[in-house]
Amino acid sequence: MRAPISLRQDFLKKWVKGIQLCSSTKQNMSVLERKKAIKLWADIAMACTRNGRTRWSRAIIADASKQGDNKVLVGHLLAPECETLKKVSTESSVPMKIIRSKRILKRSCRARRLMMSTTRSNRSQVALAKSIATRMVKKRTLMLKSLVPGGESMDELSLIQEALDYIKSLRDQVVVMRTLAKARDAMIGK
Repeated sequence: MRAPISLRQDFLKKWVKGIQLCSSTKQNMSVLERKKAIKLWADIAMACTRNGRTRWSRAIIADASKQGDNKVLVGHLLAPECETLKKVSTESSVPMKIIRSKRILKRSCRARRLMMSTTRSNRSQVALAKSIATRMVKKRTLMLKSLVPGGESMDELSLIQEALDYIKSLRDQVVVMRTLAKARDAMIGK
């Protein structure tokens, strides 16, 4: 994994390049269009820093490429990385091997033994609690799938891994944007 500083520098370079490409092709943009373009290129630049290693980054790039105006611009931004993205996307089709911890297996065995030893009234309470917990987990999983780009097609384990990586990337994006805002304010003299 790369150092956060190099990721942030890479993000900043790609973001600025994307905004320059966009502003050179679209001369008269409204404030709302400019805001959308800045957000779009921030997302694309953030996804490009992952070189297609994550599903969320591939989903963002694919969504941006579907839009007619952005297809050419995304191609220009990704030109040096296209080979890497193609290579990684073909390699990522191999299913990940799930490794379970011995501690988790011991806990589940203990829980089964405990469930078998309880009385019938306790069993119904345990079953009710278990169904409520299952519904809550499903509801939260659906919410997380809607938040992570490309999350709709992920299983729970890969969804959690992708969500964690996406959160880290969003944090880096915020740090870079705050740094730019502070630098701008310092130049203005606030």
